[in-house]
Amino acid sequence: MSEQPKVSRREQILQALAQMLEGNPGQRITTAALAREVGVSEAALYRHFPSKARMFEGLIGFIEDTLFSRVKLIEDSDQSAIRQCEQILTLVLAFVERNPGMARILTGDALAGETDRLRSRVNQLFERLETHLRQLLREAELREGLRTETTAGASANLMMATVEGRIRQFVRSEFRHRPTELWSDQWPRLASGLFRAAA
Repeated sequence: MSEQPKVSRREQILQALAQMLEGNPGQRITTAALAREVGVSEAALYRHFPSKARMFEGLIGFIEDTLFSRVKLIEDSDQSAIRQCEQILTLVLAFVERNPGMARILTGDALAGETDRLRSRVNQLFERLETHLRQLLREAELREGLRTETTAGASANLMMATVEGRIRQFVRSEFRHRPTELWSDQWPRLASGLFRAAA
């Protein structure tokens, strides 16, 4: 008989924190409540994580690993740059839709009252995504002759601003307005304004 892989206590704590962020929109999560959810003492929590900030860092690390491993696969594909941009943005929207608790981290909603280091790390995550898009557009100009209506930097920034706005709406609506809702209609409009038609 094959055994199910055992989830470590550390992973169990992070999963419980993510579920509580999803189940209690707008509320701050205390270590006491988290310990109750996991079924351990607060002291046991601190044996695995020296602080609540480290727990949030664990979740941010999960977000980074998940997104950027898939971004690399998209960039390594032979799709057009426009299609790759669409896939990267859709990846981010679909990820937060499946992980509403993570959406609260990405908007900073769950980090109110926490250390500035956590907000800085989330900012870096978004900046890194924007850098990937900007680089993709610059390379596409050389490789595909693709031109944007404005600079690659301004175009990448507009794409990220759109995605961040949709994540913010998702959190503000307490997860009722899905980030991918209407996206298949909106992306072509956004793309037509960003990219020049081939001459």
